Amino acid sequence: MKKMLIGLLATFMTLLTLASVAGFWGYHTVVRYGDTPLNIKRVQEVPLAHGTSVYQVAGELAHQGVISELWKLKLLLRLRPELAQIRAGLYEMAPGDTLVQLLQKMAQGKEKRFSLTLIEGQSLAQWQAQLQGVPHLNVPAGVFDSVLAAEGDDSGLPEGKFFPDTYHYVADQALASLLAQSYQKMQQELAAAWAQRASDLPLKSPYELLILASIIEKETARDDERAWIAAVFSNRLKKGMRLQTDPTVIYGMGERFQGNISRKDLLEMTPYNTYRVAGLPPTPIAAPSRAALRAAANPAAVNYLYFVSRNDGSHVFSSTLAEHNRAVNQFQRRNK
Repeated sequence: MKKMLIGLLATFMTLLTLASVAGFWGYHTVVRYGDTPLNIKRVQEVPLAHGTSVYQVAGELAHQGVISELWKLKLLLRLRPELAQIRAGLYEMAPGDTLVQLLQKMAQGKEKRFSLTLIEGQSLAQWQAQLQGVPHLNVPAGVFDSVLAAEGDDSGLPEGKFFPDTYHYVADQALASLLAQSYQKMQQELAAAWAQRASDLPLKSPYELLILASIIEKETARDDERAWIAAVFSNRLKKGMRLQTDPTVIYGMGERFQGNISRKDLLEMTPYNTYRVAGLPPTPIAAPSRAALRAAANPAAVNYLYFVSRNDGSHVFSSTLAEHNRAVNQFQRRNK
């Protein structure tokens, strides 16, 4: 009897050892399965609709050959049940990603992020054309006007009131939410520039500062020239001289502008032709950068009234018309 009990105990211990070995093997097999890189050679998007289960996702991935051995997935989810709580959205998987990493993204809602860069110096018309080609972003008609109204601005004049910057979004996010950020940021930057403006600035309101900054933005992209360009326009406004700046004429021409301004264009009476009308144009003509706003608020302490392009991105500045005409002859008329 004693020998029989010893034999049964030995058999039980053997089975227990085998079960432990099998369990150990099975556990590490499942762990290795979850940590194995996905079978992909390029970045791919994985869209998850509301109500999609983890098994539906796995089935589609298996169908595409991205994963295999779905029975191991079931064991993996028993070990890691939190990985089954996936959320709707658009996700991304890249070469080197593992199944666990992909499921963690989905469970944590770490959707693929996109970026939208609104470029300084461009008009709303140019931004709207750009937005038509932005992926996974719905662009409703009149979105700039609707954001303006939602922010409490009933002017109906959205040009220049959105800050040029890079904004991030996920698929199907409302464009209005990005533009609201852009509008609010421009309000903050404009308020900061206005609060620090020069005491003798010939502008009556932050909106006039925004208009002037938009012209400066169009005239130069050079950091070392913005304050001088601002000084020319500020000095002209103080003296009652017309601004005579080509970018405003171009903006007033709209789609008629084909790359050149003719004498006829300069003589045309439009609200934006600063060769014909005094003072500032009625609205901004583009989206100014932070640097342009600050330059408009604090022009350089110089007495320049004129500038002309050297055709290399820089300008020659002059205090008198005679000096300006010599510069024009040197850098413009000579090249025609």
